[in-house]
Amino acid sequence: MLKLTVNSLRFRPSGVRWRSATAQPAASVNSALDPDWENAQPFDKIPAPSLLGFLKEFGPFGKYKDGTLYDINKRMRELYGPIIRMNGSFGREDIVMTFVPEDFEKVLRSEGQWPRRTGMDAFVYYRKQHRPEYFGGYGGLLAEQGEDWHKMRTIVNPIMMQPKIIKLYVSKVDAVAQEFMNIVSGLRDEKHELPADFNEWLNRWALETMGVLVLDTRLGVLNKEQSPEVSRLINLTKDAVTLFYQLDILPSIWRKLKTPAFYRLMRTLDELYHTIASKIDEAVIRMEKNPSADADNLSILEKLLKVDRKAAFTMSLDSLFAGVDTTSSGSTGVLYCLAQNPEKQEKLRAELRQIMPEKDTPLTPERMKNMPYLRACIKEGLRMYPPTSGNGRCAGKNLVLQGYQIPKGVLVGMGQLVLQREEGYFTRPTEFIPERWLSGEAASGCPSAKEVHPFIYMPFGFGARSCIGRRLAMLEMEILISRMVRQYDIRWNYGELKYRATLVNIPSNDLMFQLKDVND
Repeated sequence: MLKLTVNSLRFRPSGVRWRSATAQPAASVNSALDPDWENAQPFDKIPAPSLLGFLKEFGPFGKYKDGTLYDINKRMRELYGPIIRMNGSFGREDIVMTFVPEDFEKVLRSEGQWPRRTGMDAFVYYRKQHRPEYFGGYGGLLAEQGEDWHKMRTIVNPIMMQPKIIKLYVSKVDAVAQEFMNIVSGLRDEKHELPADFNEWLNRWALETMGVLVLDTRLGVLNKEQSPEVSRLINLTKDAVTLFYQLDILPSIWRKLKTPAFYRLMRTLDELYHTIASKIDEAVIRMEKNPSADADNLSILEKLLKVDRKAAFTMSLDSLFAGVDTTSSGSTGVLYCLAQNPEKQEKLRAELRQIMPEKDTPLTPERMKNMPYLRACIKEGLRMYPPTSGNGRCAGKNLVLQGYQIPKGVLVGMGQLVLQREEGYFTRPTEFIPERWLSGEAASGCPSAKEVHPFIYMPFGFGARSCIGRRLAMLEMEILISRMVRQYDIRWNYGELKYRATLVNIPSNDLMFQLKDVND
């Protein structure tokens, strides 16, 4: 088996600063034809694990069957080198995995006007073939490609990416967070520890907040006494995520032969459609009753409805999939890092005391303007415990990566999860150092994130296809973590936090944080 080394590729000369990820236009890095193409080795020569060899390491009985995504990615690189070809099966195309940041940049700079990111085949099938009448031709940002993707993005960008729109939601998101704090207080046991199912409550918080943000309504999922409709919504959302993972990530023959899991997903998505559609209808009625509402104060949903009702519905449904587990997972990682680093937690609390003199001080856009250490803590937490394993893009043209031909259209996965926690890229990478993200801190001896290759750390993606909900996600995490740290001294008593793979990185531990009330 061919085994390559990454050592010669991963280090840069001391003192050399990387240019910004936005320092040059996409077209300037690669010419129309990669000059190395003719001399490169063919695509099928890229090291690829055999199915037997892969199962031996990572299958149900393999050494890494319970490994974290970080462990699995690191082991794959050790076995197969810095570039790997994952052979397609059951109708799925080949995927290339690379662990070299220069490759990340080359792929992302080549993506062109309409970046492609495949892998949501079941999503596409449901919307384009199973229920085209529901979506009016929209596949949504998660699944759409080409000009259709660009059309959808053009509709939602001016609405969801405007800072002034996000400011409208601060008080509403904070209201959900304060209600959640009351629930958290009652969940603690005699040792001030949270229950084993606290991750379930974090998911409920994220879903309730998403209801406010994209459906302009309170779903009621934080209520302990839930209506059958609310319980069904929670279960439908969880079931859909699980089924998507089974069909689109794990090996599945559904593309060739429809499976029971495939039919369950179609039924689940139908139920979700009707549940969300009822919320959209309620919003339409509210708009009709108040047609002269100030345009600047309209919600995200109301603004989308004014442009295109099908787009509004599709965007709302996408947000339930993309914005719940990711936000709760990201928040968990940051809270764990703070719990493991009490001196950093206290430094953050000192900043929060200036903004929130009392624990129940309302958060406002004005108060949240100056929170640099909070945002640095979130960046550092996302570096160490990202909600996803990395970015992926289809090659926008024929490329050469590490001496191998990568044909146009091949999906390239980027092993950023490993590099973000590896010496040679970040200084002291296993340490939680929020200061590395603050201007001026490097002068005091703190390792600066400005020294790092800009294509290693991209928690919300890159370019035109970066996460449309990143401003909303940051708002949610900022408010939740502010509330948690201002009210509680947070500790963790149960070893290392580990994650398991689904569509996003989900904690495999019971989240039994210890929360002791802060005196002032």
